Amino acid sequence: MDFGLSEEQILLKSTIKRFLDEQCPTTRVRAIMESDTGHDPALWQGLVDLGVTGLIVPAAYGGSDLELLDLALAAEELGYAATPGPFLASGMATVALLEGGDAAQRERWLPRIAGGEALVTVAYGEADSEWDPRKYTTRAAGGKLSGVKPFVPYAGSADALIVAAVDDSGPGLWLVERGAAGIDINSLKVVDMTRRVDTVRFTNTPAVKLGGDRGGLQRSIDAGCTLIGADAYGGSHRCLEMSVTYAKQREQFGQIIGAFQAVKHQIANMACELEPALSLYWYAAHAFDRIKDRSERHAALVKAHMTDLFDRITRDATELHGGIGFTWEFDMHLWFRRAVFDRSFLGEAATHRARAADLAGW
Repeated sequence: MDFGLSEEQILLKSTIKRFLDEQCPTTRVRAIMESDTGHDPALWQGLVDLGVTGLIVPAAYGGSDLELLDLALAAEELGYAATPGPFLASGMATVALLEGGDAAQRERWLPRIAGGEALVTVAYGEADSEWDPRKYTTRAAGGKLSGVKPFVPYAGSADALIVAAVDDSGPGLWLVERGAAGIDINSLKVVDMTRRVDTVRFTNTPAVKLGGDRGGLQRSIDAGCTLIGADAYGGSHRCLEMSVTYAKQREQFGQIIGAFQAVKHQIANMACELEPALSLYWYAAHAFDRIKDRSERHAALVKAHMTDLFDRITRDATELHGGIGFTWEFDMHLWFRRAVFDRSFLGEAATHRARAADLAGW
């Protein structure tokens, strides 16, 4: 049995990688992340033109009708390049509409997402890094929302927000369009400047409840966990490559540092931890579409393991580079900061390990 990628998936990865190599070098990453919005419409349109935003959108709505694994492969390449932009939020919003929207809502928004005509984000987490839907305090009543969402990616640039809130029947999803009354958006200063986050306050804000499956919220969260795991793998792989290159060039005591046993061991440990993790995010993405009764647990596992691993690898890679690794001018900090976002968004590793244990019945 072949557990590798198909020819089409390999082509997808190589096409996105080539595009990012050409259009998103770290000089452009820095320019975008230091801009007012942290969002480059031209770069985003390039990804739209490649079909990235429509990968999992059904063909009936103008998409490619592929699976989460294909979207995760794109996430890996975007993580490798530290690509700025709302990819994660857009992917989660797409899943929310696919899983939690009714036919009219999907018909209205999915073609616009796939075609790049609309940017839709998600507003899930709450104060004190609370990501558990059972503990949300944002309330919905009478078609209006009230509450605060402090971790909303690109809220200021979005055409619509899909908001997790609670009504008398429990947690669910509501859609709020740009310009709705009672919205107050404030940008946050965050460590990872490649992915902007805003605080959004809703005060009796008109909203439309998504009319599909009530499991859409959890499915969207699980998709986000898997995409973050793929981003973390791509970023980790880039840091490993940078470390190998540096170790072959940097000289100390008359020889390259890659000749020192301690450096060899450090790089070998990074590689040995990273390579087996590839199958973890592949399987989590596969399970999301093909083994749905187990997918929630695998999403929790990949989020916990890959973000922990990304954190360790960026720290080791930074230390291996010595003093230069800590400077603003050197690119390593782009992934060091990105690892902080991946670790915290949608919940810390310990939270997801506990969730995986509960789902396994431990």
